[in-house]
Amino acid sequence: CLLFQAEEGNIEYKLKLVDPTQYRFEHLATQMKWRLQEGRGEAVYQIGVEDNGLLVGLTEEDMKASLKTLRRMAERVGADITVLREREVDYDSDEPHRIAEVLIRKVPDDQQFLDLRVAVLGNVDSGKSTLLGVLTQGELDNGRGRARLNLFRHLHEIQTGRTSSISIEILGFDSKGEVVNYSESRTAEEICESASKMITFIDLAGHHKYLKTTIFGLTSYCPDFAMLVVSANTGIAGTTREHLGLAMALKVPIFIVVSKVDLCAKGTVERTVRQLERILKQPGCNKVPMLVSSTDDAVTAAQKFAQSPSITPIFTLSSVSGESLDLLKVFFNILPPLSNSKEQEELMQQLTEFQVDEIYTVPDVGTVVGGTLYSGICREGEQLVVGPTDDGEFRELTVCSIQRNRSGCRVLRAGQAATLALGDFDRSLLRKGMVMVSPEMNPTICWRFEAEIVLLFHAKTFHKGFQVTVHVGNVRQTATVEALQGKDELRTGEKAVVRFKFIKHPEYLKVGAKLLFREGVTKGIGQVTKLQPATEEHCRPL
Repeated sequence: CLLFQAEEGNIEYKLKLVDPTQYRFEHLATQMKWRLQEGRGEAVYQIGVEDNGLLVGLTEEDMKASLKTLRRMAERVGADITVLREREVDYDSDEPHRIAEVLIRKVPDDQQFLDLRVAVLGNVDSGKSTLLGVLTQGELDNGRGRARLNLFRHLHEIQTGRTSSISIEILGFDSKGEVVNYSESRTAEEICESASKMITFIDLAGHHKYLKTTIFGLTSYCPDFAMLVVSANTGIAGTTREHLGLAMALKVPIFIVVSKVDLCAKGTVERTVRQLERILKQPGCNKVPMLVSSTDDAVTAAQKFAQSPSITPIFTLSSVSGESLDLLKVFFNILPPLSNSKEQEELMQQLTEFQVDEIYTVPDVGTVVGGTLYSGICREGEQLVVGPTDDGEFRELTVCSIQRNRSGCRVLRAGQAATLALGDFDRSLLRKGMVMVSPEMNPTICWRFEAEIVLLFHAKTFHKGFQVTVHVGNVRQTATVEALQGKDELRTGEKAVVRFKFIKHPEYLKVGAKLLFREGVTKGIGQVTKLQPATEEHCRPL
């Protein structure tokens, strides 16, 4: 079996590390620092593997010595190590030879923890909120929905057992890979303090009635991955296909969890898995399903999934009996971030841009906004401008304090989600879809924009004058189709360049941004290709 080691990335192959000289040890420690930097705080070492990927293996004595050296190296750079798995390889000698895979984790000096965002999708009653309740609270469900009660935000959600809003839940892992959740910690602050890696779950609504909330969650919260939950007893029903299509249209890597396996016979579970595999292999999906049935599979799935977006791991588990829940936890523990350190560095060099997704008023604190820092760095006390308002203006404000996962934070970096307190800034001037940017950015805003679109589904024809709800990042507004280039109308499956005009107020958009639009059964996706800056008649200059 041959593997190939990339110069970049966070995976390192080492044949053996037995009694290195001091000079060699220093070199190895520096190399470990580099791999950790590449993986933004995580690296995987494969011991007993040559640089060209040949699986040679080591005797038990050499393996012990190599792991001891690896521990010393990790101590030198301030990291922790966990042996993920060991396995024997065929070797000509009588003595057995083994290879080991080891996870090294170190929280970067300028961060509190590593952060991954996972959007949770699936049809209504597929067990999304229950699964998150079990993962984050550490207690199994009683089969009647006890685990999900902690996640609901509204009275009608508790009464119907259905999520209508977006709720955010957290699951932590310490540097040794142990789960940190509410079973040992009383508050989110305690979880943040003891965790070195945080998985933030964005629990989205499954019911068709709340589809706009689900799309908003997928476009504005910028999830790294999506977890599609499918009930084993009902299979692919309701909004499941639609959610799968949305995640794929927005190019969010997806993995699947088949829940409620305790309710059905083995044959039913297998039938649901086969049904999923069939859909994933279809020409429109072109995914490679990978069924996870052991810890070994979970480790392989996490690494392959991050390297290739076409791999789709499938887990089968129960939130009541706890069957195979451990495999999902192993997967989350090892799952590396998608963007590498270089991409994040580049985003941090740019000017500050924070997308506003939620707005609250908190007693004694004032106006608070929640969202994601798209680019740059944001510090406490920073002066920013927020807009565009209905008349296309940007207003000045000051960031009083910052919180990430409910615990204080001085500096926010590109790609991180947080809430910012704005003191006595008038809440009525804010709305979802606004941006807070550094004053020198001089942002362009527009009423009209062009996009290259594909019509996914439409009952009749799509033509000039048609109104749709447009989603671009955190922007959600009704727009009118003003013109179709070179065509009078569009039918399902056709492509075109279309000019849209917002009907209520101008918005801040970027060329190249992914776009999703819908109206009743009409659905389409595309990309913003051209902006028409707001003219004098619509908006006064800043």
